[in-house]
Amino acid sequence: MQPRRTLLFAPAGDERKATKAFTLGADLVVLDLEDAVAHAEKDRARKLLASLLPGLGPHRPLVRVNGITTPWFREDLRAVVSAAIRGIVLPKVEDAAAVEAAEEAIATLEAERGLPPGALEILPFVETARGLLAAEAIARSSTRIRCLAFGGMDFLADVGASGGAENGIFLYARAHLVVASRAAGIDAPIDTVYPDFRDTEGLVVETLRARAMGFQGKIVIHPAQVEPVNRVFTPTPEELAQARRIVAAFEAAEADGVAVIQVDGRMIEYPIAQRARRIVALAAALGLDSA
Repeated sequence: MQPRRTLLFAPAGDERKATKAFTLGADLVVLDLEDAVAHAEKDRARKLLASLLPGLGPHRPLVRVNGITTPWFREDLRAVVSAAIRGIVLPKVEDAAAVEAAEEAIATLEAERGLPPGALEILPFVETARGLLAAEAIARSSTRIRCLAFGGMDFLADVGASGGAENGIFLYARAHLVVASRAAGIDAPIDTVYPDFRDTEGLVVETLRARAMGFQGKIVIHPAQVEPVNRVFTPTPEELAQARRIVAAFEAAEADGVAVIQVDGRMIEYPIAQRARRIVALAAALGLDSA
């Protein structure tokens, strides 16, 4: 299991920031060829990233390429598809056809370069009204998709809404992504960026809200955001201890043909047991004390 509490974005056209990103404690790094790179700098950034990737060693980033309708998309893929990356982040996905087109292009390059079929994942960003309404279809469109990501600021701009997460339409969009992901049988989504990187208190409040809604992690854009977000999405010792009790008790009950039990005064059925198993799996992936 790869933890995805924090996805730290870094501009692919800035060698210092791109390489430093791997030292800041984020679960995953996304090297960005899209919004973080001016149009006039696209070619230079792509060439720089292609030169950096072979030297990253075990650090396998995701790479956000430019959208499939842009003139840079295929050159981006040709520059980065390799064993040095974990996968491709697709921006502004609005339908399943966009993922399918990207998958075809990625699969062709995998075959040309001797990579196993399906080696690279696809992480679609849902950032528009059309994308939100098609979220379940997008989530089902490829076995490469582990989860979806929410581009909240672009979504607000697309629908003409003002403010931020306090806007009701923002809450609706978040809830829709969580439900669509669950219905499609993929992992929980990644929440949008909190743009004010100086406001740690506000960041924590928003991250707690996202976790409570069912998100598994959050996009971060500044080193100072990594630790607070990681902390919120890390099970507390009390949560982990309870999850282990639930898993142990439920597995014993299942062996006896029982699917409803009580643990710590709570009724435990399959959905709660599954959540407890996810907490235990995350703790194991993070190397938390098993005592």
